[in-house]
This record gives sequence, C-alpha cells and structure tokens, in this order.
Amino acid sequence: MKIAIASGKGGTGKTTIATSLAHTLAKEEKTNVLFLDCDVEEPNGHLFLRPVLESREEVSVPIPVVNEGKCTYCGRCAEVCQYHAIAVVGKKVLVFREICHGCGSCALNCPVEAIAERPHPIGVIEWGRSGEIAFAHGILNVGEPMASPIIRHLKKRFLKGDFTGVAILDAPPGTSCPVVETLEGTDFALLVTEPTPFGLHDLELAVQVARELSLPIGVVINRDGIGDEGVERFCQENAIPVLMRIPFQREIAEAYATGKTLVEAFPEYRERFKTLFSQIASILQARAEISGERR
Repeated sequence: MKIAIASGKGGTGKTTIATSLAHTLAKEEKTNVLFLDCDVEEPNGHLFLRPVLESREEVSVPIPVVNEGKCTYCGRCAEVCQYHAIAVVGKKVLVFREICHGCGSCALNCPVEAIAERPHPIGVIEWGRSGEIAFAHGILNVGEPMASPIIRHLKKRFLKGDFTGVAILDAPPGTSCPVVETLEGTDFALLVTEPTPFGLHDLELAVQVARELSLPIGVVINRDGIGDEGVERFCQENAIPVLMRIPFQREIAEAYATGKTLVEAFPEYRERFKTLFSQIASILQARAEISGERR
C-alpha cells in the first residue's frame, strides 16, 4: 500500500501526520514501513524520525550538448522539444539547461546525430533506517529549478515491483509538478488541511489534482477549533471523508518544535493513528470490491 500525505499549502502538518503514521505502523502494528520524504526542496522528515543514513546516490539529468561541427542548424531539435529548452537562432544552437527535462527527444530526432547528452547533477538521495522504519529522502541542489526528477528517482529506487508493506510518501506543499510526481502511482491521497479560508482554498486545489489522478481521498483537519466551518462543509458536499481531527493546542506545537512526533509526545494518539490507517484500508478495500463488480 502506498499512501501519499499531501496538502495544497505548506505548514498544514503533513510531516506531523506522515511521521506519526509511520511511527505507529512500525511500532504498534509491526508493519513493514517505508518512509519517503519527497519534499526534496525542504526535506524535514529526518528531523523527527532521526534515521541513521547509510547510503547516498547522486541524481543527474541528461543535458544536450551540440556538436556544431556536425550541426546543419535545421531546427529539428527545437521543433520536438515540448519544453522549449533548445532553440536554433541563425547559426547558433542555444540550450537552456534550467528548463531541460532530459527527455532525449532532441538527440533522438537529430537527423545528423549532432547532439549528445551529458549528465548534469541536480541533487542526491540518501537512505537508511529509523529503527523499524526504512527511510529515504531526496535533496535538491541549491539553485536547481526542477525537483521532479529527484522525486521520480527516489520512487523508482525504492518502490520497485517487489515492494511489500506500507509506503508513506510525504509530498511537497502545493499542487505543482513535484506534487503530481509524488501522488502518481500511489494508492491513496491523505490531504492535510486547516479549517481556515486559506486552508479551504488550497484543499480544493489538492482535491482537484488527486481526482485528476483518480485517487481515493481522505482529509485530516489539523488545528481543529480555529477558523470556520468551510472545510467541513466542503468535505460534506463533495463526499470526502474527514478521517481525523487534531486540535489546536500549544502543547502539540511545542512538541513539534523540539523534533518529537505527535505519537511520541502524546502516546494516546497511537490508537487514533491506528484507526486512521484502518479507515484508509477500508476505503481501499471497498474501492477494490466496487472495481471487481464492474468488471
């Protein structure tokens, strides 16, 4: 089972939920748990799970290099690049590395084979263990604009076909490409929000993304007790289950600030996270039964 913890905005408590769920499943349920921190621009899961990192691997993207001695400046490379990362201006070929996705179309379609590719490092992935939890995260190099290739590499490296257990993916904030890359291929989107107009606005965006990917959705309302009833009303009107509520309490914020997971600071939450996981499993089971009936 692959569960993505996401939200439409930062600061809603995704990592609070993700780390506590991983901790509970590994400690209480004795489940094989893999935690992937996919917020590669600002990974912080390690601050709470405190893993021992054992290995490190560089992540690169292939960037085109043009041999102008062979190039005929026909412009075919620019025609096939959907990201406009390469342009032919007169007798000059311009490569815009920052927006190149490394898809290889330019090299593949060059009629005179004047384009080669060289690897350009954009970051690293690191992995190890936090007790019973297998842990991995990605780190994007400072100044690099694209996080998705690192997330893709992280998932490919650890979510192989033979993976068994529960994978918890802590997604980046927002609804941009890195979030889509994180959600794609998962089984369930657990969306964390706060009961404010801002939280509702971004929850609506996150729901749209998850539904575009045909993912079942559940919501966790963090800082329950502030704001208004807009989030509750939206979830009711759109048949989205609210699976958990965490109250707005100073003690929770203090524990978070010291690097403690919610279930470490407040052991009574362990049962609530076990119930949360049971609800997710029930939703997926019901979905599988409906799919089977339709076939």
